[in-house]
Amino acid sequence: MDIRAILMGLGFAVMWASAFTSTRMIVTEAPPLMSLALRFALSGSIGVLVALAMGQTWRGLTRPQWRAVIILGLCQNALYLGLNWMAMQWIEAGLASIIAATMPLMVAALGWSLMGDRLRPMGVGGLVLGVVGVAIIMGARLQGGSDLTGIAMCFVAALALAVATLTVRGASSGGNVMMVVGLQMLVGALSLGLIAPWFETWEVAYSPRLIWAFLYTVIVPGLLATWVWFLLVGRIGAVRAATFHFLTPFFGVATAALLLGEALGAGDVIGVAIIMVGILAVQLSKAPPPVKRPPPS
Repeated sequence: MDIRAILMGLGFAVMWASAFTSTRMIVTEAPPLMSLALRFALSGSIGVLVALAMGQTWRGLTRPQWRAVIILGLCQNALYLGLNWMAMQWIEAGLASIIAATMPLMVAALGWSLMGDRLRPMGVGGLVLGVVGVAIIMGARLQGGSDLTGIAMCFVAALALAVATLTVRGASSGGNVMMVVGLQMLVGALSLGLIAPWFETWEVAYSPRLIWAFLYTVIVPGLLATWVWFLLVGRIGAVRAATFHFLTPFFGVATAALLLGEALGAGDVIGVAIIMVGILAVQLSKAPPPVKRPPPS
């Protein structure tokens, strides 16, 4: 893996994890689904305009790309982020980021159990470690009074993201990456825009923090992180790219503690460390073995 790919992966992990903190700032002062629909409408429109300026067009998308745009728009945006934004009305940003980071474990488990993917002993051990780490954190958080409904919503959201991740290669191949990014966000905006009025009303407590958090979420996790993710997958493949998800629990918890003052217990620290090791083990187990070169004659 070259240095550029490593820097892209680290940048993605930081941007992706920081979204939980900015989201927590938004949903405590504004309706989550309506705010998210507005975010997607803005991010998607900007993405499409940038793509057009780059010479990209939706007419050039392949059939797999269009299919991925729809699935990503529904699973990653409407379901994954919609459920997370709703859940973070009641649970901490750090906890939501930890649950979301279990997505690579879900991808491996689904591929192993439903799609016949082979998983080496290291991968099986990683799955076991992931379950242990989650159990440690959930036990501590439930005893501390964390909302069970919000936790369940985050796990369903992570499952939706796992499904979306299985389609991401189809979206990154064939070029027109920024157009794909913009269009899948517009699909999310349309989906949530139709659903949100049935559950929410536009009641907002405007503040500078809300405005800055919303703008940051639109531009950095919304556009930039998604674009970097597609480029990273296209550069090194979905399996290697997903390795960087093992960093998101740490960055998510650290950002929430730094900016929101969320408390960290011993169970959180131990559980996050175990989950990170489990995710890394799963991803490394799926990497192809190095090619053995014949000795020089």
